[in-house]
Amino acid sequence: MKRVTSQPSSPHAVAIATALDLPALPRLGAEGELAHRVRAAWDSKTKPPGSLGRLEALALQLALVQDCARPRIERAEVRVFAGDHGVAAEGVSPYPQAVTAQMVANFLAGGAAISVLAKQFDAALAVVDAGVASPLAAHPQLLDLKIASSTANFAHGPAMTDAQRDAALAAGVAIGRGLAPHTALVLGEMGIGNTTSAAAIMAALTGFAAADCVGRGTGLDDAGVARKAAVVERALRANGLLSDGGGTGDAPEGVTMAHGVVRRDRDMALRVLSSVGGFEIAMMAGAMLGAASVRALVIVDGFIATSAAAVALAVDPALKPFLVFAHASAEAPHARWLQQLGVEPLLSLGMRLGEGSGAALALPLLRAACALLADMATFDSAGVSDRA
Repeated sequence: MKRVTSQPSSPHAVAIATALDLPALPRLGAEGELAHRVRAAWDSKTKPPGSLGRLEALALQLALVQDCARPRIERAEVRVFAGDHGVAAEGVSPYPQAVTAQMVANFLAGGAAISVLAKQFDAALAVVDAGVASPLAAHPQLLDLKIASSTANFAHGPAMTDAQRDAALAAGVAIGRGLAPHTALVLGEMGIGNTTSAAAIMAALTGFAAADCVGRGTGLDDAGVARKAAVVERALRANGLLSDGGGTGDAPEGVTMAHGVVRRDRDMALRVLSSVGGFEIAMMAGAMLGAASVRALVIVDGFIATSAAAVALAVDPALKPFLVFAHASAEAPHARWLQQLGVEPLLSLGMRLGEGSGAALALPLLRAACALLADMATFDSAGVSDRA
């Protein structure tokens, strides 16, 4: 892919490139004939109705995604998107920016948590260089889709140009569109400073105060968290993204609240992405849309992946049934954001590593749901009496 290296444009530019080619998504219906068939199949199994809880819902969701009554996961693909952030210069992380490239090497060497989990769950792992500042050595599992060597420091202006944003989205879409049928896509990320980017996206899209959107990231102390919140607020102001309410839960222009759920305007969300996003976040958002277009299920990891999902959902709300939110991160704002999006995570394990580590743990649950729907005996086949 051709790299885009132009400099950030005006922080108040709101025009969205019309050339951005994003896929049309299938519209899934939870009350159609297929859904009724799957529910009937569950009710015929040797168990009380609904007694397998979320597993029944997962199998139904996957059936609708794959448009078949017996869903299955034939392949699991882990994609870890890596990118550096100019805002790291503001001291928002206790780790130096060089750690991004060092962790990419660790992923590829098999030593990172996601590397171990991918092997454990028979998932193919690849790392995507979306914008790592340091040069990376070629590797069979490394995809070089670098947009630029790090985003700009969004505390002073936009993180990227609209052209860079669109290139990152398009690269992600291509990755998602390239998935084989009956695939589950596990999304992860790596990038020093990316929890600050995710917090800024959350604040801009929800209208919450910056202090309510930041967490400890890679281990900040109280003073570090306060400094991070101040950087996010300064970034929102520099990019014209502060709500009229000054961070009181009033959504900014282009974002409305209804029934406790954030409803985002597409152009506003894309503007937020170019203003305070990251190349890896943009590529994840594109990958979600691309995967959904070929009826692949997408497993969303923690706080940073949720920021990508929030943008992608604004672009096309029809994406929602293609997403499984794997876990509630221990990053403090994540639970609040999941609630705002109206989604319920599968797990809550106190994790906040990123990399796709929490998302990978959802794979055995999805496979179990498919196996139960396919292989459990019915009351008739087992000779077990049904309810009177």
